[in-house]
Amino acid sequence: MKKIISLAVIFLFVVSCSTVPITGRQRINIVSDAEILPASFAQYEGFLKENKISTNTKATNELQNVGLNISKAVDKFMRANGMVSEANSYRWEFNLIEDENVNAWALPGGKVVFYTGILPICDNIDGIAAVMGHEVAHAFAKHGQERMTSSYGQQLGGIAVAISTNNKDPKTQTLWNTIYGIGSQVGMLAYSRTHETEADKLGMVFMIMAGYKPQEAINVWIRMSERASGGAPPEFLSTHPSNETRIKNLKDYLPTAVSLAKKYNTQ
Repeated sequence: MKKIISLAVIFLFVVSCSTVPITGRQRINIVSDAEILPASFAQYEGFLKENKISTNTKATNELQNVGLNISKAVDKFMRANGMVSEANSYRWEFNLIEDENVNAWALPGGKVVFYTGILPICDNIDGIAAVMGHEVAHAFAKHGQERMTSSYGQQLGGIAVAISTNNKDPKTQTLWNTIYGIGSQVGMLAYSRTHETEADKLGMVFMIMAGYKPQEAINVWIRMSERASGGAPPEFLSTHPSNETRIKNLKDYLPTAVSLAKKYNTQ
C-alpha cells in the first residue's frame, strides 16, 4: 500500500507539473478549470447575494475601471503567448463590498472582491491598481487550483504516515502523526507565502502594462505597515510575508517589472 501511494504521488507530480508564466516557477496542479470554475462562479454569486454591495458609485466605478484595464493587460499577455483557451475561460468581475475589513481577494476564473476597508490603504487610483494587480495575479497564476492540489497531497501524506506506523506502538504512532501535522502545516504556510510573493511580482508587471505607477505598489505596503498594530507572528508561521519583506521584494523587483511590462506591451 505504501508503494502504491508513493507511486501515485510520483505519477501526479510528473503529469501535473507546469510552469507559471512570467515568473517561471514550477507548480503542480491536478485541478482542471472544468472542475473548479463552475464552483468558483457559483460561490462568488452566493457571496454577493449574502453581502452588501457598495452604493458608492464613484468608488465602484473607479474600482471596476481599474479591474477592466488590468484584466485587459492580462488577456493581451495570454493571447500573445499561446494561452488563448485560458484567456477565454476567465469571467472577469470586480465588486466593492461594504465591509470595514482591510481585505481584497480573488477566486479562480477572475472573480474579484474589494472591501471598502482597504480603500484608505489604496489611497489613490494607482494604489487600487496595485492591490487589483495582486488579486488578478492570483487568478492568473491559478493559485487557488494549486492550493487545492496541495491539500490533496497533504491528505495522501497523512495516509502514508498512518500506514507506515500501523505496526508501531501507540506512542510512536502519536509522535509521528504529530510531527507530520506540524511539518505539513508549516509547509502549507510557506506555500502561501510563495503565492503572495509571486502575486506581488506579477501584479506589479500587470499594473505597469495597464498604465499605472508601480511605485504605488510599494507605497501600499508602507501604508499597511504604518497601520499595523500589535505584534505580528513570526514570518515563518504566517501565511503572508511580513510588510517589510514585501516592501524590499517589490523595490528589488521594480526594474525587472518595468522591463517585462515594456516587453509584453510590444507583443
